[in-house]
Amino acid sequence: MSYSSFLSRTGLIAVYLLLISCGGVITEKDSAPTKVPDVSQIPDAVPKYEPRSKYGNPAQYEVFGKRYYTLTSAEGYREKGIASWYGTKFHGRRTSSGETYDMYEMTAAHKTLPLPSYAEVTNLENGRKVIVKVNDRGPFHGNRLIDLSYSAATKLGIVAKGTGLVEVRTITPGKLQKTALSPEADKTMPEKPVGSALMFLQVGAFSSRSRAEQVKNRLQQDFTDNIIIEPFEAVKGTLYRVRMGPVVDVAYGDNLSEKLFDIGFRDSHIVIE
Repeated sequence: MSYSSFLSRTGLIAVYLLLISCGGVITEKDSAPTKVPDVSQIPDAVPKYEPRSKYGNPAQYEVFGKRYYTLTSAEGYREKGIASWYGTKFHGRRTSSGETYDMYEMTAAHKTLPLPSYAEVTNLENGRKVIVKVNDRGPFHGNRLIDLSYSAATKLGIVAKGTGLVEVRTITPGKLQKTALSPEADKTMPEKPVGSALMFLQVGAFSSRSRAEQVKNRLQQDFTDNIIIEPFEAVKGTLYRVRMGPVVDVAYGDNLSEKLFDIGFRDSHIVIE
């Protein structure tokens, strides 16, 4: 769910008051338009140089008790995760960047990318791609990476399911992009066949193997799911990632996250391999 009208005109963050007015706790249900347009005729966003939003780029902000830090640059950002979408509920409302949300345009919301930014979004399950302008903050559901406009989500084929497994890569205007659309595609992260993406729920990453083993043993007391410890070479040394899965679908991953939260594991999140 997007966090429209994220900042007031004074630039102050009034999270809970804004949530009441912008949809964070509104009970009305979001939906697609009753008259479905031909989104194939809606062009992708065209990356261009634009000044940073005056109101949409606080160094940090807090929503539902969690603090987020806005990236100082969008260049080189690449991440896989779950995409959701937003439609009629926010259509015509002010976005965090100050622009008006139009569900028929190719836009998106992201928690930390600078506003505005441009990104190529790839549906890992069918290979479809779109380019969107990131002009809003959100989604603030714990396991969501990006919130797409209705048109962008429709072109990617995720509206019916509500969510989709995607990869987000930022685009720097005027610079050759090392994306799947470029003959100089980045080889540092090998591409997998379409439809082969797997979801895992990462419970935490620990600097010691013994701590990771303790967490695994604790989880095995409450869960029958497969639990693995995966070493990862980070800049400051080896981290031991404790993961559950593969997770069968997004709904099950969300359910696991809620159960983990209840027993004290509050930083779990879905990762896609």
